[in-house]
Amino acid sequence: MNRRQRETLRRRFRPARIRLLFVGEAPPASGRFFYRGDSGLYRAMRDAFRLADPGIADVSFLDVFQAAGCYLLDLCPEPVDHLDSRSRRAACRANEVPLARAIAQLQPPMIATVVRSIDGNVTQSASCACWSGSFIHLPYPGRWSHHRDAFIATIVPKIKALLQIDSKDSASL
Repeated sequence: MNRRQRETLRRRFRPARIRLLFVGEAPPASGRFFYRGDSGLYRAMRDAFRLADPGIADVSFLDVFQAAGCYLLDLCPEPVDHLDSRSRRAACRANEVPLARAIAQLQPPMIATVVRSIDGNVTQSASCACWSGSFIHLPYPGRWSHHRDAFIATIVPKIKALLQIDSKDSASL
C-alpha cells in the first residue's frame, strides 16, 4: 500500500468533528496499516474500545472509532521503523511543521501520542499550531505487556467518555 492509498483510506474514516486525535510515529515498513485493520496498533485500539464497550464487533470497530470522534494521523507519512535511530529522529523533526498545519486545521480538544518517543515532536507541533487542549501520552502497546497495560489503563476511561458523548448526541437526534 503506497502513501496515496494510505491517505485515501485514512480520509475515509475522518470524523466530521475530531474529539481525540491520535498521533502515531509512522505507518510500519511492513505495509500494515491501522485503517486497513491489520496492524498491532489497530488490534490494541480495538481491544481498548471493546473494554469500554464489549458490544463493539471487529467489523464495526473503525466505524465506531470514527463515530466517537477519533482519528489517527502519523507524524511521518512514510515508514521510519527501518531507519537507524539518528535518521528516524531526523525524519520525525522534519515532519513537525506538516503536523502543526494538520493540528491547526483540525483543532481537536485532545491529542494522544501513541508512542512516547514522539511526545516532544507532537508537543512542538501543537505549540507551533497555537493549539490549546489536553495531551494524553501513551506508550506504544506493542511488544511489552506492561506497555499494553499502561496503554489500556490510560485510554479506556477516555474512550468510555467519548462513547457516552456519542450516545448522548445520537439520543438527542
